[in-house]
Amino acid sequence: MLKVDFVRLVVFLRWIESAILDIGDEMQKVLVRIGLVSIANVVSFANGMDGTIVARWGALESFLISSGFLKSYRDLDISKVQYLAVVIDSEEATHTTEVLHLLRWLQAIGIKKVCLYDTEGVLKKSKEALTLWLKSEKILKETTSDPLLEQNYMSLEVVSFSDGKHAVAKAANFLLEKHYSISGTEKPTLTESDMTNALGALGYGEPEPDLMLIYGPARCHLGFPPWRIRYAEMV
Repeated sequence: MLKVDFVRLVVFLRWIESAILDIGDEMQKVLVRIGLVSIANVVSFANGMDGTIVARWGALESFLISSGFLKSYRDLDISKVQYLAVVIDSEEATHTTEVLHLLRWLQAIGIKKVCLYDTEGVLKKSKEALTLWLKSEKILKETTSDPLLEQNYMSLEVVSFSDGKHAVAKAANFLLEKHYSISGTEKPTLTESDMTNALGALGYGEPEPDLMLIYGPARCHLGFPPWRIRYAEMV
C-alpha cells in the first residue's frame, strides 16, 4: 500500500488554498471549483485504492471546513464544550487516518481541548503521529491571516482503561493509609468527595468533559474514568 506523508499533503493543500485566496473575487469563483476538484483527486490518491468513498469525502470535508469554504460551520455554537471526550472502540482506533480526520474536523469547528480514549490503549501507540499532525497544523496556521484559522490550538490527551484502573488503585491505597492510620480499628466513613480529593492529590484531577462522543458497538463509556464523566452528556 502507498505510504503517504500527511504533513506534506497538508502543506500542499494549504498552498492550493493560499493561491486561490490571492486571486480576485471573480476569478476566485472559477478557481475554487477547479481547486476543489484537484483537492478531491489528491485526497482520493492519498487514501489509496482500498479507501472508501465515505473516508475520502470526510478528508475533503474537513479541509473545506478548516479553510472556510463551508460557511455554515462558522455559526456553530461550541462555547459550552470546554472539554470534549471521544471514546473509540479499540478495533476502530487502529484506523489512525480516520482519527486524524476526526481531530481535524473538531479543530476546524473550534474545539480546543480533546481527550481520546480506547480500552486497550491503541490510541496511545499512535500518540506520536497524532502529536506530529497537531504540530504541523500549528506551523501552518501561524503563517495564515485568515480569521477563521486564527484560533487557539487544540490540546490533546490520550488515555486508556489502564489509566483509570491504576488511578483508582492508588487512590484506594492513599485513603487506606490516611484514614486507617488515624482511626485505628474504627471503620472510617468514606464519601465520593474523599475519592475525588485523593485522585486530585495523586495528580489524577484532570478536567471533566462536557460532552462525550462514543464510537463503539454500544452507547457506554467503555471504561472511561468514571469520576471524570459525572456530568458529561454522551452522544
